[in-house]
Amino acid sequence: MESNPLYFAHLEEVNKNKPMKKGLMALCLTVLVGLLSCSGDAEELAPVVPNPDPDPVAELLYLPVVVHVLHNGEPLGEGPNLSAERIARQIEILNEDFRRKQGTRGFNEHPDGGDARIEFRLARQNPDGEASTGIVRIDTSSVAKPNLGYNVNHFAQYSYWAPNQYINIWTTPLPDDAKCVVLGEASGPDTDLPGTELLSLPGPGDAEGILVNWNHFGESDIDCHARWGRTLTHEMGHYLGLLHTWGGKDCAFNDYCDDTPAVDKTVFGREAFAGCAGETIMIGNYMNYSDDDVMSIFTLDQIARMRYVLDKHPGRKALLTSQGLNAP
Repeated sequence: MESNPLYFAHLEEVNKNKPMKKGLMALCLTVLVGLLSCSGDAEELAPVVPNPDPDPVAELLYLPVVVHVLHNGEPLGEGPNLSAERIARQIEILNEDFRRKQGTRGFNEHPDGGDARIEFRLARQNPDGEASTGIVRIDTSSVAKPNLGYNVNHFAQYSYWAPNQYINIWTTPLPDDAKCVVLGEASGPDTDLPGTELLSLPGPGDAEGILVNWNHFGESDIDCHARWGRTLTHEMGHYLGLLHTWGGKDCAFNDYCDDTPAVDKTVFGREAFAGCAGETIMIGNYMNYSDDDVMSIFTLDQIARMRYVLDKHPGRKALLTSQGLNAP
């Protein structure tokens, strides 16, 4: 599959392999180019991973995150210039979902559901070894955009930390008419896992990370099915090697996780339906395009796949020992 540029936000209604996507994304890019100018300081198939047994004492893995907040000069906490509290809440939601925490929207009692024992932390120091909040704010209205040399990620030209030390997340200042249409996009890891070619893999010189439309970052009261912070949960799944549950839209080879019921078409909404062989699909899986409020499950096979990536992919594995996890 041809690699998609990371900064093209994926459209919820369109499968990423369909030609019509690029035309609409190009329109979004035209809007973005007008919005941005910069500044900002740090505030044959491989074997399938074996099914894991539920293991409550599996090693707890921590991953450092830096959130690059692009805005248009709005006061702190208004519009795209997201408040620190909203950013912190989004990271909390991410941890609720990955840890299947009781008493939260991320909890489920499904027998195939599990606690990934992966947690995310806002970076505590920047690449220069200085104390950091894990938040970089970029006023796109005040300074001309630099060229940091990355091929495709328009946003990485503004701010980009070493991807083997930090998970880069950019919140993008898209206009309101893009909300509930353009949600997010993530680069995937290139590994020997089957189906990896279905991910958006970075090429030489491409930046790695996750984009999220600011409207869908954290919780909000927008009139949209995607308002509870699950866009980042979904995209983080891709970043750690998960496919959509429908994968390549083939009943025999979809997402290569045996405990997600096979489905050969895109899953939207909140109502389950019969997938391959008449089996009811898992509507609540984070790797669907389901409504945020029905999402609540990563399966054991999905968890095994993510942990395999964190063990075998050099860049993702390096995150586990990043300096960003510790105060300077």
